[in-house]
Amino acid sequence: MLKLKPKDYKIYSKFIENLAKKLTKFYYAKLNKPFKVSNKIKGKGYDPVTSADKSFEKFIRNEIKKKFPNHQVIGEEFGHKKTISDYSWIIDPIDGTRSFVIGNPTWSNLISLNYKGKPIVGLANFPILKKYYFNISEKIAYVFENGRKKKLRVNSDAKFSNMKLSAAFHGSLSLKKQKKIPQILKRMQFPCADALSYSHFAEGKIDVVLQCSNKIWDIHPLIPIIKAAGGLINTWRNEEAIKGGNIICSSNKNIHNKVLKILRPVSS
Repeated sequence: MLKLKPKDYKIYSKFIENLAKKLTKFYYAKLNKPFKVSNKIKGKGYDPVTSADKSFEKFIRNEIKKKFPNHQVIGEEFGHKKTISDYSWIIDPIDGTRSFVIGNPTWSNLISLNYKGKPIVGLANFPILKKYYFNISEKIAYVFENGRKKKLRVNSDAKFSNMKLSAAFHGSLSLKKQKKIPQILKRMQFPCADALSYSHFAEGKIDVVLQCSNKIWDIHPLIPIIKAAGGLINTWRNEEAIKGGNIICSSNKNIHNKVLKILRPVSS
């Protein structure tokens, strides 16, 4: 397993925590105003991108370049800056662009630092909610809110019989397939809000999160936070989550295995 030295974790976690504060200030100073929206999909479908997405990504890339000029950068809007470095930054400048467009406060800036392809440090920053989530090691993650830092821990005592489940299929699971997982449909009692649902999971507020069609920039920043909070995360096929796809995270192995079994008819 790839590991960073404690001093390296300190450098990178301090950088992303400072970046979270800068991003929120940047939003209120420059981006809290009317913006342009366009559709990235030509023809059928809708995948919005705004001028704010692009401004955020340029800002993040510039901050990384100033501090770590030799690192690789992969962003949703501006692609891959390749170098020979083993370190790469994965950026989703606005996760939840649809929420951003209509004024919901649940959108976020997602950033991860990967070492040899593995996410090791993550940030989920919510400017409107004025809170951010990040990890400082493999075992410790925090949420910062209202001037206070609180350690993250999943609800490992949750039981399958009364678990709180949040799910979003993002148009990727047909009605025919949904009918194959009635136990999941019956238990979808809590709203799903992109990265905020994963973040609430890490806080112990939700016990299971299911999402479809996550790209690497949707999930890489959350992986180290969830793992540091004690959560389990992989795909519905029980494979590593780093390639994205249909994602499950659960607060303990018993729940995880039972939900994976229920998902088998739609996980192929």
